[in-house]
Amino acid sequence: MTDSPVSPTGGHVTETDDDTVPDRARTLFGLGAGNAMEWFDWTVYATFASFFAGQFFNNEDSVSALLSTLAVFAVGFAARPLGGFVFGWVADRKGRQVSMALCLALAAGGSLVIGLSPTYEQIGLGASALLLLARLGQGLAHGGELPAAQTYIAEVAPRKRRGLWSSLIYFSGTCGVLAGTLLGALLSGVLTQEQMYSYGWRVPFILGGVFGLYSLYVRLRMRETEVFLAENDEENSAEPKGRMWDTIKQHPKLLFQVIGMTVGATVLYYVWAISAPSYAISVHGIDPTSALWAGVGAQVLFLISLPLWGMLSDRIGRKPVLFIASGGLLVTSIPLDALLGDQAWQLFLAMSIALLLMGGFSSIAPAIYAEMFPTRIRAVGLGLPYAIAVAAFGGTAPYLQTLFADLGNPSLFLFYAMGLMVITILVLFTLPETRGIDLSSDDVGAHGRRKSAVGAHAGTR
Repeated sequence: MTDSPVSPTGGHVTETDDDTVPDRARTLFGLGAGNAMEWFDWTVYATFASFFAGQFFNNEDSVSALLSTLAVFAVGFAARPLGGFVFGWVADRKGRQVSMALCLALAAGGSLVIGLSPTYEQIGLGASALLLLARLGQGLAHGGELPAAQTYIAEVAPRKRRGLWSSLIYFSGTCGVLAGTLLGALLSGVLTQEQMYSYGWRVPFILGGVFGLYSLYVRLRMRETEVFLAENDEENSAEPKGRMWDTIKQHPKLLFQVIGMTVGATVLYYVWAISAPSYAISVHGIDPTSALWAGVGAQVLFLISLPLWGMLSDRIGRKPVLFIASGGLLVTSIPLDALLGDQAWQLFLAMSIALLLMGGFSSIAPAIYAEMFPTRIRAVGLGLPYAIAVAAFGGTAPYLQTLFADLGNPSLFLFYAMGLMVITILVLFTLPETRGIDLSSDDVGAHGRRKSAVGAHAGTR
């Protein structure tokens, strides 16, 4: 017997176990490079905002220009749910590979527009409009990238190693974040402040755009997943299963499960992986350079943990790993908050513990989300609720954390985050074990998912 699942049309879906090494390398590189580039763009905007704010808005009031620039950053966040819906629909109707290519083209184009745009002094409000449109496009692309990429990696991965393969999403994304942070540190050390304000800020956007176009070329050579092709063949057959919206209406519970699973994890991810160094600098008075390097060190440990958690989930199951990670984050929230002081080593230790636990959730989330939904709504069913949860809870987490600290009661945010994690843990109890499930099976997302657990054992035969 083989591990090749039987498609709904009766034909065999070729799994990645039978791929050649070059095929796997091209798939993993195309997926990872594009995802890293999008996270790179997301990071460098915030990192270099203070340098280019006066280039796109009236520089007579530098604070107002910076606030306007950050407002455009928020617009990009707000666009993510729409991007999740639009590109999720494209992924489920036209193909995962098509959706990922479109997202990458939009993100790379937006980066080049920002990097090559005329300034406010040259074209006035036109510069502000170009920045807004570019960031809006990148927000749409970022919202569509994750559901399409997560679905793609889950569908091409070998069933027995889907957890390991899914760790590529956050591994590559974190590499993009680290690259943006390190480039910022490098440029600010090599160029003078005047050079950074004049042209240095353009460098990361131009690099991101060029690398994005190369990644687009690689993605265009990637093949569509066999799971999607088998489903698409059936949709075009004499007896189709029904339209996408009919399928979505049959599974409303899954949409709420995605939101419930995401709210706790996304808040703690943005707190510890994204904003912890800046929070430590502004609230605890840690030296900025030391805080940034502490954050880089913790992110490296996070990277190392991701494939290890993925492999563990392939051996013991998804739910045990999720409960270990989520429960660990919940019970350590108060001690880790107390650990933060005015020393960089304290920040490094607290971030490292939090991110090592977060790795258990982040590494296998793409596999779990894909294993929840039927093929025909796998991307759009994930994309919209996931983007809503991230924008509403993850995107506001750094602001709320700083606000409560400024009001003199940081514990309010701590209990807010812990409450959301309790919601996530409660939702986990409603999920079945899906390790090794056949993603082309009708059992995915159906009938209380009793048969899915059986499929998990079949996937390891």
